[in-house]
Amino acid sequence: MLLPLIIFGLGLIIGSFLNVVILRINTGRSVVTGRSACARCNRTLAWYDLVPVLSFLALRGKCRTCKTDISFQYPFVELITAITFVLLYSHTLTTFGLTGMALLVFAFLATIASLLIVIFVYDIRHHIVPDSVVYPFIILSVAAVVWRTLVLGQGGFGIGIIQGVIVALPFFLLWACSKGRLMGFGDVKLALGMGWLLGLSVGLAAFIFSFWIGAVVGLVLLAISRRHSMKSQIPFAPFLIIGLAIAGLWGIGILTLFPLWQ
Repeated sequence: MLLPLIIFGLGLIIGSFLNVVILRINTGRSVVTGRSACARCNRTLAWYDLVPVLSFLALRGKCRTCKTDISFQYPFVELITAITFVLLYSHTLTTFGLTGMALLVFAFLATIASLLIVIFVYDIRHHIVPDSVVYPFIILSVAAVVWRTLVLGQGGFGIGIIQGVIVALPFFLLWACSKGRLMGFGDVKLALGMGWLLGLSVGLAAFIFSFWIGAVVGLVLLAISRRHSMKSQIPFAPFLIIGLAIAGLWGIGILTLFPLWQ
């Protein structure tokens, strides 16, 4: 019971750092140096203002000095990172047991999850998938192909690479045919990494989930919000990431969704 609590606490701390990354990407500011400050009054924040989730609750969601509302992004990212880390820990523990291999796989998956959380929130805020985050995700996804080939003996490296391309192909065609109006090229890059990370069957299932979820959310927004219309731009990377999480964590393949009856 103690280790999951430690993993949860680690997730909160990493989530706090991810908030800094999200806010500083493409601003010219370093994500590892420089003190955090209030965006409104520019007061440098003390350590007790930066305790994940607890500081937000203690301050009742307002800056200590100027009383400006603090974005709910901060506790959301911290909590979702912590919950994701615990889910990944449980997944690796079930698969590998409490071994060094399990810790190594957990660290690998937690790194990927952290990159995806940054992409998720950044795309919602700015409607763009940042290259500085999606390229490391792609590199780690290629490493996953190498892992499946050399360690698990699942197919060959070339086959794994082709599978990722197949998963990304529909997104590339949407981007190319619409000249970027229906799909950004950042989404294509994300889908490519998703295909390499998950493989063909699970990757295609994640693809289906993302479109189902995107369609439902789009219809709900049209129904309840006057700010949204059929021409509104809705960032798609979050739906891709949710689809990836559902299919990846539960190992749902395309034949699970659409079984072939003999």
